[in-house]
Amino acid sequence: MSSTGDVSDNDLQAVQRLSAASQRITKELGRVIVGQQPVIQELLAAMLAGGHSLLVGVPGLAKTMMVRTLADTLGLSFSRIQFTPDLMPADITGTEVIQEDRATGARDFRFLQGPIFANVVLADEINRTPPKTQAALLEAMEEKQVTTGGRRHPLPGPFFVLATQNPIEQEGTYPLPEAQLDRFMFQVLVDYPSDEDEFQIVKQTTTGEQPVVNTVLTHEEIVELQQLVHRVPVADHVVRYAIELCRQTRPGQDGCSEFIDQYVHWGAGPRAGQFLVLGGKARALLAGRTWAGTEDIQAVARPVLRHRIITNFNAEADRIRPDVVVEYLLDHVPVSGTELENQTVAGLFRGESQE
Repeated sequence: MSSTGDVSDNDLQAVQRLSAASQRITKELGRVIVGQQPVIQELLAAMLAGGHSLLVGVPGLAKTMMVRTLADTLGLSFSRIQFTPDLMPADITGTEVIQEDRATGARDFRFLQGPIFANVVLADEINRTPPKTQAALLEAMEEKQVTTGGRRHPLPGPFFVLATQNPIEQEGTYPLPEAQLDRFMFQVLVDYPSDEDEFQIVKQTTTGEQPVVNTVLTHEEIVELQQLVHRVPVADHVVRYAIELCRQTRPGQDGCSEFIDQYVHWGAGPRAGQFLVLGGKARALLAGRTWAGTEDIQAVARPVLRHRIITNFNAEADRIRPDVVVEYLLDHVPVSGTELENQTVAGLFRGESQE
């Protein structure tokens, strides 16, 4: 695929394999994880786009098991880090130790890799550790490397950080700073299961059986599919739509609605637009399509924008959550390319008629 929309036979075959693999992955995960299909699809889309995800949900919803099982089905190495208040940065990245050569007696420094050296890293309860240790993840998430003793150590690729956060118990926790939240492509909400799903969970997990999942994709196929995501063509009006969604989250900007000015303190930055387009491309591939449309942008808008919109005191008083702001934008920002070209978004927010 190219920017002009040309699709090679190899790319078409890769898209077909990915669509079939997505169904097999969902089936394999169903042996261990009951329900949570939207969560699984969002995690798959983020991983195909090369992004990290933050899973937010109450304890006991199988977030850790979901991530571990997903890594198994993708044939990727897995590492789990339990974040605690006494966790140090070196406990994550690794440390240098003095090693002595018994034959010569010479001493030299040797780097011992930390648990972050894996394809899929589960940062469990990331908000339970101080900012100094949280910051140890920033370089790894952004640069795919760690620096220790003045030396850079590249991380294995592909590399994903899937972090979990408990939204209920906030005593003794350290909220993630906005700069670190922005490194996560998606914030995925893990909700309670339905009545039937909960019945199946209890029934399935009390038999003593340990289901085994099969590997669906290889390490090399994951890398190939990540490259394929970037080659998915996107029309200009779809890119403009993603940009407008982001720009309309910023209070005080030209054309911003009164709703945003009233309830939003800070809006999303340019990285959100990049993730909207990449997430839309990945979602299109998972659906077996070779192009991404505005419906794909809309589908990933919530996980991309909800942690990048900082609401103010008015929103807290009126119980306006970031998801409500995103829903408002999806209802009011125009979709079609003609509307975006012939009439400003500011005019649409003010209710002006189109010529």
